[in-house]
Amino acid sequence: MTGMFASIAWRNLWRNPRRTLITLVVVAVGVWSILTFDVMLKAFGTSSRETSLRLLTGEAQIHAPGYLEDPSVARRMPTPGGSLLGALDSPLVDAWAPRVRVPAIVQSEYRTRSITLLGVSPARERTVSDMPAQVVAGRYLSSDTDPGIVIGQHLAEKLKTRIGKRLIILVQSSDGRLAETSFTIVGLFGGTQGAQDEYAFTSLRAAQGILGVGNDVSEISLFGADDANLDGVVSALKSAAPALDIQPWTTLSPMAYTIETFSQTYVGIWLMIMFVLMAIGIVNTQLMAVFERTREFGLLQALGMRPGLIVLQVTLESAMLIGIGILVGIVLMLLTVVPLLGGLDTGFLAQGMELIGMGQILYPRIDPAAAAGSCLVVWVLGIGAALWPARAAANVDPVVAMAEL
Repeated sequence: MTGMFASIAWRNLWRNPRRTLITLVVVAVGVWSILTFDVMLKAFGTSSRETSLRLLTGEAQIHAPGYLEDPSVARRMPTPGGSLLGALDSPLVDAWAPRVRVPAIVQSEYRTRSITLLGVSPARERTVSDMPAQVVAGRYLSSDTDPGIVIGQHLAEKLKTRIGKRLIILVQSSDGRLAETSFTIVGLFGGTQGAQDEYAFTSLRAAQGILGVGNDVSEISLFGADDANLDGVVSALKSAAPALDIQPWTTLSPMAYTIETFSQTYVGIWLMIMFVLMAIGIVNTQLMAVFERTREFGLLQALGMRPGLIVLQVTLESAMLIGIGILVGIVLMLLTVVPLLGGLDTGFLAQGMELIGMGQILYPRIDPAAAAGSCLVVWVLGIGAALWPARAAANVDPVVAMAEL
């Protein structure tokens, strides 16, 4: 019997092709916008997170207590050892890198700027940061004792200097005195303009020597294993080093976390907005169809069809109509998104993207489970909205309807 009603419902849909096509367009455009916005907003959120994490943040960081509030040389910690080293080298952690990180002043022959000086271990830094790969001229640091310095390309322009020139770095050393050291520029890095203007990199041993801190470090940046829960990783590290301050990226990069959270929330809001608009079109279309078929429904009831079967017939019509619209919306989404899977260059928005911590290239990804979930929600809610016209059809008075024949 269901097959018979489905066949009748399908024929009824095309009794008024124009009205059916208008409803299909409304549903298809709504589904297309929901799915496409979901993919693109997630790409924005992922770009912001990955850019922040792969810049210098990592998935988590370890500091001495109070360092985040006062990032001075006095807020330092010993090189990892004992239980902390065991936790960092455990399967929970994929990669980690120690750093010395302090405010500094850089002087060239012409200008002076405030920067953040980072002493890094080049081999380990490559496992947690994309900065070594962003060198656009010269070279990156070669070892933990490399005496050179790598600065941002834009900073070099501001300082009116270049590779091979010497810079003076002034920092406050561990004894409170102002330490002054000369470095030769060995490389220039690109990337976001903010990073180019703020950071300068030298080797870990060179920075420790300037500051007079022995083997102490300012921070440890790390990434958890792919299958490890970040909260679990942070908890394990806190258990291994309860005296240190261990924070996840959600605390260290609030802007990236806010953007990612907003993208997820906005998709839900947009889904509801588009559903309301689609529901209005579906209800209006089906009500018009019911009013035009009042005599038909009355006659069917007079011949013995139960009201419940009339509800089933009208509901099947709505389910088919919405289902076709969803399929068309999926096809439109694929036509829009698939060409962008290799990367979307937002060069025309580069400055704005940098302000909110995003990379220039976005990489949209289609999540079949999320798309199926959104489509299912639209389909179920659409059928729910169509129950009103279906009940109106079932409530037709056969006597009144027959009198109109």
